[in-house]
Amino acid sequence: MTAKRLIEEWLPIKEIGVESRRENSTGQHPPPNRLHVWWARRPLTASRAAILASILPAWESNEDLLGEHFGSEDEYRLWFLRMLGIPAGQPGIDPVKTAEAILLARDTGKNLGPNPYGYARAFSRMVDSDDTATFRSLLEDCGFDTLPTVMDPMSGGGSIPFETVRLGLPAIASELNPVASVVLEATVRYPLAYGKDLIDDIEEWADRWGDLIEKRLDGFYPLPDNENAIGYLWARTVPCPTTGKPVPLSPNWWLRRQTADSVAVNMLPCEPDWDECRFEIVRGRQSDLERRYAPGQGTIARGNAVSPWSGDPVPGDYIKQVAQREGMGAQLFALCIDRGEGRDFRLPTRNDVAAAERAAAALTERWDYWLAAGLIPTEAFPQDTNDQRPNIYGMDRWHKLFSPRQLLAMLTYMDTLRELAPEMERELGKERAAAMRTYLGFVLDKCANFNSIIASWDASRDKIRSVFDRHDFAMKWSFAEMNMALKNKGAFPWALDQVVDSYKDLCGLVGPSRPVFDVLPDGSRQGPVRVTRGSASDLSHLPDASVDAVVVDPPYGNNVMYAELSDFFYVWLKRSVGDLYPGWFRSELVDKDAEAVANPARFENARGGQAKELATRDYLIKMRRVFREMRRVVKPNGAMTVMFTHRETEMWNALGLALLETGWEIGSSWPVHTESEHSLHIARKNAARSTIFLFCRPRELREEVSFWNQDMRDEVRRTASESARDFQEQGIEGVDLYLSTFGPVLGVLSRNWPIISEEVDRETGESMPVEPEAALSIARREVFGLQREGLLDGRAANWDLSTDWYLLAWKSFGAREFSYDEARKMAMAHGADADELRNRHKLLSRKGDSVTLLQPGQREGRDHVNPDAVAFSRMIDALHTAMWLYDLEGERSCRQFLQGAALIEDSDFQTLMRAAVNAVPRTRTYTRGEVTGFRVPEAQTLENMRVSLFPDINVDEKLDTDVGAEQATMNVD
Repeated sequence: MTAKRLIEEWLPIKEIGVESRRENSTGQHPPPNRLHVWWARRPLTASRAAILASILPAWESNEDLLGEHFGSEDEYRLWFLRMLGIPAGQPGIDPVKTAEAILLARDTGKNLGPNPYGYARAFSRMVDSDDTATFRSLLEDCGFDTLPTVMDPMSGGGSIPFETVRLGLPAIASELNPVASVVLEATVRYPLAYGKDLIDDIEEWADRWGDLIEKRLDGFYPLPDNENAIGYLWARTVPCPTTGKPVPLSPNWWLRRQTADSVAVNMLPCEPDWDECRFEIVRGRQSDLERRYAPGQGTIARGNAVSPWSGDPVPGDYIKQVAQREGMGAQLFALCIDRGEGRDFRLPTRNDVAAAERAAAALTERWDYWLAAGLIPTEAFPQDTNDQRPNIYGMDRWHKLFSPRQLLAMLTYMDTLRELAPEMERELGKERAAAMRTYLGFVLDKCANFNSIIASWDASRDKIRSVFDRHDFAMKWSFAEMNMALKNKGAFPWALDQVVDSYKDLCGLVGPSRPVFDVLPDGSRQGPVRVTRGSASDLSHLPDASVDAVVVDPPYGNNVMYAELSDFFYVWLKRSVGDLYPGWFRSELVDKDAEAVANPARFENARGGQAKELATRDYLIKMRRVFREMRRVVKPNGAMTVMFTHRETEMWNALGLALLETGWEIGSSWPVHTESEHSLHIARKNAARSTIFLFCRPRELREEVSFWNQDMRDEVRRTASESARDFQEQGIEGVDLYLSTFGPVLGVLSRNWPIISEEVDRETGESMPVEPEAALSIARREVFGLQREGLLDGRAANWDLSTDWYLLAWKSFGAREFSYDEARKMAMAHGADADELRNRHKLLSRKGDSVTLLQPGQREGRDHVNPDAVAFSRMIDALHTAMWLYDLEGERSCRQFLQGAALIEDSDFQTLMRAAVNAVPRTRTYTRGEVTGFRVPEAQTLENMRVSLFPDINVDEKLDTDVGAEQATMNVD
């Protein structure tokens, strides 16, 4: 294989970013995402790009070889885009310009049609046979005797191995988590092994299963013949501390919340002789309902309630005590129904309530039988996890996350599925039955995800939200229940259709690449994908130097606690399909200790509040073991691409240190904007939107040490500056800009590793090791300097440190809220102190691990925002005073203040105004396609001041951005 890979020279990051965001749209997700829940999946397009670019040669130094296949470098690049599913080179096809056009169209209210891109989403397109032939020929010319093997030892939901087999390459997939491992089998191996032929089996056995379910749940969901229940809406209850009557707990009473056609329930004034609260359905325009009934005001907010019986407060501590001591009750207050003319709402009848009571009695009757059969998930909710809300609110066993009727239905599904299992094996054979039964187990999991007391009602869309609409176990005061009884209505056919459609689409995506499988003596099928369950820190099933490329998307430190979340599905899969995967479900719950995440809950008893520090260290140790094993199995001329998304530099330090210490040389890094902005409240909270592709090569471990001297620091500084400017020219901004420089500066360290400081430890007299953070801090300073240069536009300004920090915080993070650690590091880079900025200068507030930039009006005070002052020690105080006055009293008062303080003609203040306009995000708001202002109040005030007081300050049109435009892009298929 040629020495230099394509990813070291070029990557079409903008095109990959556009397609990744289209893929993760609010429309239909890719089939792997729809098949079963898994968290933080990488987009298929981004995964394919990482695989291809890690294998293919770079044009530079390989021109003779590549020239036999392509007429020019541009032709090579167009072919690469086609391999990704982007029909580049065709007239009118340009995903980047189209995304920009959609943004402009949103500004003007113009309709570009259903698909302005002119082609289907890239992941859904099959590679042309001619391009596939070119790919195979090129690999052969590059020296691959056999097709290169790609390994992902932390496969998760399977995006990387799935795209590997779609390219027709051998894949090795491994995963520690048993839930993800089952998902991996169903995503990658079974579609290849059985294809669409399995669909008939799934549907036939689902029909038999549905017959049993319908028979045994008959009478528990009674409805008129012309009516289907989309959702039963319940409010959790606790006894009123004064009257003892049930207090329904709901944060609001909306059933449908739309501008012109809204529906809500209105709680009637409670009468003393009532046993429970009563409601009426109210309809109308949203604004009218808000004015007349205030449905947005429920009975509980921030964990504290008010009793509608007495008007007395119901403290949060009382609610928790009731929940833990005797459990909370529930009151059915509405049904969402469909009579064939669209969705509507009605109040529950006595028959509706009686049916739920009968279900509770039936559950009690069958409890001992199901308990003896091991079907009830009685496992305790862990006491040592990060999210303890289920325990706090009385859900201390997994079965308590379901109401009695929900649990009755789930156990009935489980019981009948297991009843059919022996017959499935007799008719289909062990292997085929296992594959089919796995998909039926996913039907049950989908029902659990949408049929729990922590699944809520989405009034904006007339549908049930899943348990995991967020990555936690948030308490839901009101919940929604599905109709689980019928095989042709409600939850069962919906969940089955979801699974079958996903499987069908998976088969369609891998169809052209589907190879011939070898049938082994035990009846199993062996093909080009090897799926194993195990830790990435132990790849002993693989020999040394046996893998051509590793492409891996490792856990991002403390970003997602996969094991904690997947317990929800583990307790059901263990019972539905656990016998099909021997040894995978042996433990009571998912192993939290072996997982490579920075989990502070595992160290909560640490002294001195060191849980986070110890968790980060634990993550480093585990990632070191993982990367050491990857280094062992990759070939000497092989490669590894690590896909990593995290904004906290502690995690980057840990990741970098693990790579450096285990024999990897870090080469290029590419920021790919994979995260859709419509999922972020970007005007308020900062987050990294890009996945960083870190390309690494095996390197020889050196015994000779290097010194962290001035020459090396200068090399790091030059590398950071050059890479930041390059990425900035490609449109990378904000937090992504400085994250994108981390790869190149870590590359400097890797080429010189190990590195020790020229200083020695005073106690031991030994040289001190240097960690990646030393280089990352230099990179951060260089990026901040570049951003400051852009703010000033070549003008000189000698501001105080506080003003400098404030402007760069807006410019760097593009949001009001961001990490305290980043605030601290940025302050250090400028010689300031974050705590002083908070306590003394009142520029920000802190809550937990986050800080929030204060608005001018929040900083009023003699030493800060003070309209009576004539001089200011900090320029930001002068600007905020002017902004506060403009908002409070208008242009005239603001002008008088600026004139009195001799600021309106002051060149430094004018430069500050210009910098502030450039720094604060100008994210706009719209009404019927017309621009109506800016989402960030400071941006609106600065714009008003610019127009009326500083007309000579021009605004670059590029600054006028709209996060909503990303959502418009996302909604186009």
